[in-house]
Amino acid sequence: MTSRVVLSPDEMPKQWYNLAADLPKPPKPYLGPDGKPVTPEMMSAIFPMNLIEQEMSTERWIDIPDGIREILMKWRPSPLHRARSLEKALGTPARIYYKNESVSPAGSHKPNSAVAQAWYNKQAGTKHLITETGAGQWGSALAFATSQIGLDCKVYMVRVSYDQKPYRKVMMQTWGAECIASPSDTTETGRKILAEMPDTPGSLGIAISEAVEAAVSDKSGETKYALGSVLNHVMLHQTVIGQEAKVQLAKFGEKQADVVIGCAGGGSNFAGLAFPFAADKIAGADIDIIPVEPYSCPSITRGDYAYDLGDKSGMTPLMVMYTLGHDFIPSPIHAGGLRYHGMSPLVSAAVNQGLMAPRAIHQLECFEAAVTFARTEGLIVAPETSHAVAAAIQEANKATEEGKEKVIIFNLSGHGLMDLKGYQAYFAGELADYELPQEDIEGFLAGIKGFPSVD
Repeated sequence: MTSRVVLSPDEMPKQWYNLAADLPKPPKPYLGPDGKPVTPEMMSAIFPMNLIEQEMSTERWIDIPDGIREILMKWRPSPLHRARSLEKALGTPARIYYKNESVSPAGSHKPNSAVAQAWYNKQAGTKHLITETGAGQWGSALAFATSQIGLDCKVYMVRVSYDQKPYRKVMMQTWGAECIASPSDTTETGRKILAEMPDTPGSLGIAISEAVEAAVSDKSGETKYALGSVLNHVMLHQTVIGQEAKVQLAKFGEKQADVVIGCAGGGSNFAGLAFPFAADKIAGADIDIIPVEPYSCPSITRGDYAYDLGDKSGMTPLMVMYTLGHDFIPSPIHAGGLRYHGMSPLVSAAVNQGLMAPRAIHQLECFEAAVTFARTEGLIVAPETSHAVAAAIQEANKATEEGKEKVIIFNLSGHGLMDLKGYQAYFAGELADYELPQEDIEGFLAGIKGFPSVD
């Protein structure tokens, strides 16, 4: 009785899939401060041209260079597991599968793009990469990637996660990266925010502003910025996940998935699994695709579909996305990777066009689901991933009520061995559910009034 399918290295995808080629309506362009579409040259201050080409590409398939594949093969293809013990515990007729991205050296899906971005930057002559990180998974991944490829790395880590997750910082240091709590006194943005809000827990929007400012301040041309989620080229690099999963489901004897689930903060792990399945849905397949977010940071379930900035201080282009407003300061929930104010433009477009059905779940239900998963399947998942586990359990229970043998697949985007403080707080009864008040959302969204209309 097979419970795991592992592909051979030769079966790892040789191309990335670009959903922008197949969306029924093409995504809206990025806009500059003047309201006009952003040109490749305008983005060249922070990204190398080879990545900018991917960001703006509408080609369906983009080849993965051998140099990137060689590094990815240190852990890819990742295994697909059938969660038989969880199924038994739930008493469900559903068949539940999870794609285990926790097997990477950094313990999450993030190196899929970190390696690609570091490699392309190296090819373009970059010597220093600067980034931000929420929970620390992206910062750890880029630190790992730059150590493999031979680049310097600096990471601005959201203050609350910097304090909650000290061993993420140690991981980055072990791989040779510098980790700085954000907001910091090393940038003009950070100093301004600290003067206004000295006790702020920080946000990804603030950390992005600091990282971009630090990158563009180096006039040598040898420093660039790297982003772990949201942008099109990041979504692109992650699609190795879903491509592998489709092959593995077939080897389990499944014709197709009925439900595809991933946690969603900026969109990277969700898109990585979901986009290849979204291509099937566009072609007519009957698939429910569910991005899952926290109630405390409900960008796609309660935010506006609008043009907004990707950061706090306005250093990024205007992008069409589901957003709570770039002024949003999240509550310090333990799922630090899901605390971003907006959602990937490509994921947002897919949701807006009816291809995906977002869902918000409370923190306590997510931790309860994670504990159930650990006590059945044995793996301790990251707090971010617990949202996908919770949704998978909801869908399995729904299948039980309907008496249907559904095929459910979710992305296990990372392990929780660096996040045990969150589990400790859960067991101690120190965590509480938090639903963002509507008046707060309206206040944050006031900051986007006057931006160009989506229509």
